[in-house]
Amino acid sequence: MAFPARFTTRLMASGLAVAVYGLLLVPGAVLVWRRPVFALYAWIVGLAAHNAVMASLYGAGVRGGALTAIQAWKEILLGVALARVALEVLRTGRLPFRIHPADVLAVAFAALVCVYAVLPQRWLGGTADRSAIGLALKHDLVPFGAYFLGRSLVLRREELVRLVWTVVGTAAAVAVLGLLDDFLVPISWWRDSAVVDYFHRHLGYHYHGTGGLPENFVFNNGGDTQGFYRRLVSTFLGPLASAYAFVTALLLGAAFLRRPRILIPLCAVIFAGLLFTFSRSALLALASGFVIFAFVTRRWWPVAAAVATLAISVAWVHVFPNVAPTGKWTQQDLIQQRNNAKQQPGASGSAGSIDEPSIHSHWISLREGVRTVVHHPQGFGLGNAGQTASRTGTAIKAGESNYTEIGAETGLLGALIWIAWGLAVFAGLVLSAQRTRWWAATGIAAAFGGALVLAVQTDVIGDPWMAYCLWSLAGIALMPPPILRE
Repeated sequence: MAFPARFTTRLMASGLAVAVYGLLLVPGAVLVWRRPVFALYAWIVGLAAHNAVMASLYGAGVRGGALTAIQAWKEILLGVALARVALEVLRTGRLPFRIHPADVLAVAFAALVCVYAVLPQRWLGGTADRSAIGLALKHDLVPFGAYFLGRSLVLRREELVRLVWTVVGTAAAVAVLGLLDDFLVPISWWRDSAVVDYFHRHLGYHYHGTGGLPENFVFNNGGDTQGFYRRLVSTFLGPLASAYAFVTALLLGAAFLRRPRILIPLCAVIFAGLLFTFSRSALLALASGFVIFAFVTRRWWPVAAAVATLAISVAWVHVFPNVAPTGKWTQQDLIQQRNNAKQQPGASGSAGSIDEPSIHSHWISLREGVRTVVHHPQGFGLGNAGQTASRTGTAIKAGESNYTEIGAETGLLGALIWIAWGLAVFAGLVLSAQRTRWWAATGIAAAFGGALVLAVQTDVIGDPWMAYCLWSLAGIALMPPPILRE
């Protein structure tokens, strides 16, 4: 029986992609086995390009299980690194770190997540299937694994310097590519690209933005005929993921302060990229990070940086519409916009208004999520909240905020343990930075504190770059051994 030419082409593309993937993954896994810190380098660079590469592979005909297997490179490297750490623990009979209260809370959280993964959904009132439960299990446990990998790494000072340069350099590259895309690549190219089908058909997201793109690819100016403003999405294929990486890089760069002739221009490019993501929450997180920086170091310049960030944020709300690249709605978009307007009759196109759809949506989602956790304190089970529920067609019990999503899935107890773990890590980082006066602990404390702020209104750990990279860095800096001190 003859197969259709398109099917044959896709089969060949998938086979070739898997073969190349294997040739890259095997030596990568060997390197990570020999030195687990290499996994962190791979995540910093690879996760920044992950979505763009996967969408490109989808467009080239790599589909189904082959693409899913390729997407798993990050989990495989985490598993290899943790297996190496576990082997060393068994061989030496001791942990590579002193137990911290945050470690106990992390284990308690992971154990509770695993319990909820096996509890029958009918007992809890949840409706998630096995696929949703599996995705939620990975979502919740990746930060746990990354954190303990970081706790287990004993690095020399030079290694941390290379890691920070990698973070800053990667963020700068993402910002440059994003700015070039914003101003040189028309939105019609994105509508016709494989990104739409990759998100819809492979990942299972049901976006209703222009041409089927994610809604946050653009900022709606409030008029159904005036068009919209482009936001920087870059290789992350999303403004929020890009913005969170930029915030982390800027705070690490501010603490690092080496080779200013190179570092300052790179940070300027990153900050420009952050502005064009038009993520007001990320700018607030950056200001929060500078405040933490000032508290830890007892210096005044981070306070000035925080004030300047807030001032620029307010001004940028008014400047952005005058400098941002624009685009026009398609006829199908206009129908969707009019339907949205009927559903939200009081919505405002002003970015500074509380009735602006994005701000209003975040606020309503947070409020309803808190109510859900309070009125259903036992939780609904894994897979019933956030991105996971959205992807799998499960009724969404809570969304947007990490705190309410985890509470909706693992109950009030799970939310409290998650919050306690985050606060214990943050407090440990602050104390570590104050005690050692180590620049890396200061920068990571500021970045982690900013992430906790972001988690109030978004799913921070749903962004793989943050879950793998920032939580690993937090583990490294929590209780640094003497070799790391300056």
